Parts: sequence; structure tokens; C-alpha cells
Amino acid sequence: MSEPKISGIQFTEQDPSKPLLILGPGIGTAVEPLWGKTAQLLAEHYEIIGYDLPGHGRSEPSTEQWSLDHLANVAARIATDATVGTERKVFFAGVSLSGAVAQRVAALHGNVFDRVAMVCSSPKFGTPEAWQERADFVAKAGTPAMVERASKTWFAPGFIEAHPTESTALLHSLQDADRFSYAHAAIALSEFDMTDQLSSISTPMLALAGAEDPVSPPEHAKTVAATVQDGQAAVLDNVAHQAPAEDPEGTAHILHAFFSGQSVEQSSGDTPMHEIYDAGMTVRREVLSDAHVDRATANADEFTEDFQELITHYAWGSIWTRPGIDRRMRSAVTLTAMVAGSYWEELAMHVKAARRNGLSVDEIKEILLQTAIYCSVPAANVAFSVAKKALAEYNEEA
Repeated sequence: MSEPKISGIQFTEQDPSKPLLILGPGIGTAVEPLWGKTAQLLAEHYEIIGYDLPGHGRSEPSTEQWSLDHLANVAARIATDATVGTERKVFFAGVSLSGAVAQRVAALHGNVFDRVAMVCSSPKFGTPEAWQERADFVAKAGTPAMVERASKTWFAPGFIEAHPTESTALLHSLQDADRFSYAHAAIALSEFDMTDQLSSISTPMLALAGAEDPVSPPEHAKTVAATVQDGQAAVLDNVAHQAPAEDPEGTAHILHAFFSGQSVEQSSGDTPMHEIYDAGMTVRREVLSDAHVDRATANADEFTEDFQELITHYAWGSIWTRPGIDRRMRSAVTLTAMVAGSYWEELAMHVKAARRNGLSVDEIKEILLQTAIYCSVPAANVAFSVAKKALAEYNEEA
């Protein structure tokens, strides 16, 4: 892979007396029609530089595959070059794919950026297979083939009719994007997964979502904010996947408040029960797999369905979503508890979950060896037998 060439767009005049804000767009969009109005509203407070993805907007098409880490490195270099000799603050805000870049920026370049904001984004987008299929399709059919789909997922209901100029400009940027560069961006997204790395991010992060976003729903933003070490979440009403274009005023207001160090966490008391349940279901599926959860819910009947809801709400929504420890450690603790209680079916399930959460086979072995000392050798003996079978099944399912 090689680092792509991207074009920077100076939204405002250079002004070393102001903090620097770097803005990034999502796949299929150009930075100017996406961020233009929001940038105007923020121009009083920041020097603003945007960039276009390879083959999008003003950037040259990419001839080789690139990664989101490449873009994070480019953003860090833009920031460093623009602030040399100064001590001003530097911020980053990116939509969708560039929201993924924001997460990589926070993970790799926390020493460069003071605060980062992911907008209409997620810690993981779909499956690698789906992105590979999209890359192959667009490389053959071209980006105009994606316009109809984008018109249904990018904007909240009624936005296209009420704002034809803004929506048309964004859809034109998709139609005009280089098809092979779009395919490279799709492959880059197929390789992106921050699920198990969020808890290590210490850079203050805002996760801003659109209430109507079918691609990156508010639950994703709230999970990110709850998992990073210093996170906040906010949701814009009547917004889908292109917040800076759909609600420039709301986006600018929340970003400026966050970059100024204010609290923007939207809360009117306790989190609603349905939101806890939805967040729990998201984590439950990510840890145990869609197939497992689908089987569990399909087998639920009038006698057991309340128990299934209790598990999703309290175990997964209230505990597994907590930011205090990452999923790897939660898996290690859970494996030990399963051995201590002789819950062998649950142990098999959580051995597979531990692999999904990033534990290696050797690490699982070490955990079970530890249980031989603190739980009992007979219990560990059964645990090794159960785990060996579960690991073989996991390899077959992978």
C-alpha cells in the first residue's frame, strides 16, 4: 500500500492566532459541498482546512490501495505543517469514512490533535465481504450506479425535496468520483474495525450522530462515547448520514461547544430503557455473533422471552457497554467466572466470544491454567475439554 495524494482545501484564510480545524468527508462525497456551510459558521473561531478523498472532489485518483491509517497520517502531517512554530490547538472532524479516520487519528496521533469528532460514523461498518462486493460492483459499473442508493440513505426524509441544491451537489460529487478510487475507499473501510481499540483512546472524542441515520445510528455513537476514556455523544434530530450538509447550524454549534471544552452530552435524566436495550443488543450480537443471538431469540417463547430481554438489557446493555474495561478483559473475567461456577455450556459460548473480542488461543489457555490454581484442577480439566471443542467449532465457523 502507498500513501494517497489528497488535495487540501483552505476554507478560511491562514490565521495562526486561531485554533486549526481539519475537516474530512465520507466515501462518495467531496468536502466542499458537505462541509461548506458548516465551515462558514465556524470560520470566526478557527482556521479551517479540508481535504478530499483520493479520486473525489479536487483530489487525484488513487492508483494503489490505501488504508485509513494513511489518511490519518496525512491529516497529522497537514496539522503539523500548518502549526509549525505555534502552540495553538488542533482539532479534527470527519464524516462517515473520515469519522473512521478520526478514530485512527485519536489512536495514532493523540499528541498532534487536542480533540477529535467523529460525525455520522461507526467503530465498524458492515462486513468485509459486503465492502468487497461493493468495491467490485463500483469498479465495474461506476459511481453513478450508487446515486439511487445514496439518495435513500444519506438524507433524512424530506431533505431532498426541501433542499434540492444541497442534496444535488452531494449526489453530483458521488457521480463524479473516480470509480476505482471509490473502490479503494470501500476496501479501506472493509479493513476498519475499532471495536476492541476504542478503550485505549485517551484523546477527548465527540461522537455526533443523526437521529435518522440508517448507516451509523445513534447507538453506535453512544457506544463509542461510552467506551473511549474521554467521550461525549450528541444526536441531531431530523438528520441522517450527512449532518454538516443537513443541519449546518446544529453541527457547527455542537462542534464548537465540544472543541471549546464544554459538555455537549445530551441527556435528560436516565437513559431510556429502550436505548439501553438497543445498545445491549448491538454488543450482544458483536460478541456472540448474529447467528447465536438469532437462535436465542427465535427459540424464545412466552415463558422465556422476558428472560431474554433481561439478559439483553442488564447483562449486555448495562454491563458490557460500560467504559471501565475493554472487551478483552471482560472476556477474561467471564471465562474465569464460568469455570468457577461450572457453567460449561456458557463457557463454550464465551470461549468463542473471547476469540471475537480479540483474545488469542494462547491467552485463553493461560486463563484456564490460572483457573486450575484458583478454581480447582478438576474444574480446569473440564474447562480445557470444553474450550478445545469450542475453539474447533469457532475455527469451522470462521
